[in-house]
Amino acid sequence: VQLVESGGGLVQPGGSLTLSCAASGSIRAIYTVGWYRQTPGKERELVAQITGADAEYLDSVKGRFTISRDRAKNTIYLQMISLNTEDTGIYYCHHTISNDEFPWGHEYWGQGTQVTVSS
Repeated sequence: VQLVESGGGLVQPGGSLTLSCAASGSIRAIYTVGWYRQTPGKERELVAQITGADAEYLDSVKGRFTISRDRAKNTIYLQMISLNTEDTGIYYCHHTISNDEFPWGHEYWGQGTQVTVSS
């Protein structure tokens, strides 16, 4: 299984970015999907995730970030608006996937994509 992220980059404060994460490989079912971020000096934190029909968000991004998924494309997205400098970090997508090797589910991570919010 591979998770390939795209969409990161440099943006000014107040700007917007949309991240994408496409899953491919041996996939029987995809369960929880989400986005985490890593900033210097802090532990990796959950930014947003979808479990079933429910989406949950880190308090500091509520109202600014939206997570969505396209099941037909095995792709998830993170739309980010009103970005500020505290949103700077490496964003990782995360999936829990079942397949022939892990029929009860296994956690997979993308390689990470850098988001830098700076003027």
